[in-house]
Amino acid sequence: MGVIRIIKATDAEQLSSLLDKRITNIDELAARVAAIMEEVRQTGDAALCAFTRRFDGASLSTAQLKVSPAEMEQAYAAVDQEVLKSLRLAKDRIEKFHQKQLSRSWFQPEQDGTILGQLILPLERVGIYVPGGTASYPSSVLMNAIPAKVAGVGRIIMVTPPQADGSVNPYTLVAAAEAGVDEVYKVGGAQAVAALAYGTESIQRVDKITGPGNIYVTLAKRLVYGQVGIDMLAGPSEVLVVADGSANPEYAAADMLSQAEHDRLASAIFLTHDEDLAIKVGEELERQLTELPRQEIARSALTNYSAIVITDGLQESLALANQFAPEHLELLVAQPFECLGQIKNAGAIFLGAYSPEPVGDYLAGPNHVLPTSGTARFYSPLNVDTFMKKSSVISFSKESLLQLGPDIVRLAEVEGLQAHANAVRVRLKGSEDGVSL
Repeated sequence: MGVIRIIKATDAEQLSSLLDKRITNIDELAARVAAIMEEVRQTGDAALCAFTRRFDGASLSTAQLKVSPAEMEQAYAAVDQEVLKSLRLAKDRIEKFHQKQLSRSWFQPEQDGTILGQLILPLERVGIYVPGGTASYPSSVLMNAIPAKVAGVGRIIMVTPPQADGSVNPYTLVAAAEAGVDEVYKVGGAQAVAALAYGTESIQRVDKITGPGNIYVTLAKRLVYGQVGIDMLAGPSEVLVVADGSANPEYAAADMLSQAEHDRLASAIFLTHDEDLAIKVGEELERQLTELPRQEIARSALTNYSAIVITDGLQESLALANQFAPEHLELLVAQPFECLGQIKNAGAIFLGAYSPEPVGDYLAGPNHVLPTSGTARFYSPLNVDTFMKKSSVISFSKESLLQLGPDIVRLAEVEGLQAHANAVRVRLKGSEDGVSL
């Protein structure tokens, strides 16, 4: 048997196992996360330092939690200048894309003097979580901070786990500076989410928390939702590829592996009605897998959470894609734009052979923080609206209240809310008595 199973779309049991959400027993983890967060709530910075020492192996004082200007200067000196140019190019493209999403407040006057509208304002403070430790994710910094900056957020606070020596990867720091992050703190995990949600002596509480993390971070975000806003509850990364006979099996396998290498729970699904192509993609996966540094992680993801599915035709492939509602959807078909109108559920859609998923991760411009685990049925990618709030504006004139007031009274009374009705009725009565409204 190969590294990835090949199944028929008619195999209901196996197909159902792919569609089912990955369920993890999180009761014990949730209790541990809640205990960590309560300790941060109670003891603030002291808890942050203790947990950073325990989980990250970094011994930091309270004063060392915040990245200093000197550390930022050292980061700029340490990074490769060509990489810095690429980061700046990515920043420019991401910024231009998100500027197109920007909405403005609006007001609509009516002939009777009524003014209705919507006030659209940025959040005052947001916290962005960026995975760290031994890894470096400058792209995640850009994808979270830039739309917040475009929205006009007053203050952007970033948290990221330090390395064992107490430092933060220089590329992560440089990305933060380039994207306009105001403060960076060397703290990660559930304790970082707690600090952003509750506030500590060093970290001011925020209005919303965005950014991906491990299961501890996700559970922590779920626990604080309601006290602060969150973007979404992200699960393991996933890609679904729909292909016809025109697809290059080498490209398809490479794209599937680009997600499988994320972690052992990642998912890569390939849908095609071409059985020869299916076999060739399976062979390519075997071949390319042996060349990957993260081979064991990718192999586990392919074996346990991935599959090649042979369908009865392109239409069935597209229908199944909508059922999966994947984070990333690739259309490796001869006429991808002809299929686009049939896609209803996907976080990001990549059209054609030269739009592999990693272009979206790094440089295309659209956000790479996307809904996972089927939540693309009702969630959208991270965007400028994530960092804004909307207030309705209502200004009734005397004439409009006289005209519409009786209808409001009737609707309030049918709901049994007499005080609601009276709030309008006293104004109507005042008008009848000659009293100015």
